[in-house]
Amino acid sequence: MSAQDGTAGAAAGRTGGKVVFVGAGPGAADLLTFRAARAIAAADVVVWAASLVQEEVLEHARGDARIVDSSLVPMEDVLAVYGEAARDSLRVARIHSGDPSLWGAVQEQLERCRALGLETEVVPGVSSFSAAAAAVQRELTVPEVAQSVVLTRLGGGRTPMPPGEEVREFARHGTTMAVFLSAARSGQLAAELREGGYAEDTPVVVAHQVTWPEELVVHCTVGTLEATVKAHRLWKHTLFLVGPALAAEGTRSHLYHPGHFHTFRRADRRARRALRAGGTGAPPPSDG
Repeated sequence: MSAQDGTAGAAAGRTGGKVVFVGAGPGAADLLTFRAARAIAAADVVVWAASLVQEEVLEHARGDARIVDSSLVPMEDVLAVYGEAARDSLRVARIHSGDPSLWGAVQEQLERCRALGLETEVVPGVSSFSAAAAAVQRELTVPEVAQSVVLTRLGGGRTPMPPGEEVREFARHGTTMAVFLSAARSGQLAAELREGGYAEDTPVVVAHQVTWPEELVVHCTVGTLEATVKAHRLWKHTLFLVGPALAAEGTRSHLYHPGHFHTFRRADRRARRALRAGGTGAPPPSDG
């Protein structure tokens, strides 16, 4: 039985097609969620980008599923697959790198699917910024240092940035930033980070193809960012984490402080008084 025959057979008796947008994570196939693996296994057609997603994710696909490499075709060819799904009641797994909600051109595909009357579902995935933080074992939201994470990209590329969303403007917050799609213009990135107020010695993590076999993770600073990127000849598949949280130590979360209380835990009275007075230390052990 051919893949085409299998696709038709699998769809027999099914009413209505469905497209599931699957977040494949940053690279490593074992970072797929169980839900993502099930969506791929149930698909008659699997659309994936060989340039962005490891081939191992296709091990979850059925033997008779049709495989389409979206890196070789324009969006119009992918939309044509959705047209087939609507016509023949097919189930499609559209695999996206990272999380589909970030720079995935998902919204325009969802709109097309809904216009075709297709059922849709989105399966979240691990973003590369999360994978980069895990690779260097750093928390991005450190108490009293940074409690926000800005996800953005450098302006001036193929997709225009809306007014007010320049890197220099976000940098004024001084919090943690994850900057995508900007390695090819590392000099401009470093300049905008400085203009926004980051000091020369602000920590930076340069993460290239994180979780792939070719992974490269380098620590540098805003002052050495451009030289670091050029020394390693990085121009794509590279993410930057920037901010003081990447080097912060000695802080403590109030949530787990013995002086903090919530629905499931009562506060220690002495620790509560110390916390309200501005201290963060725990009380000495009780003698009983």
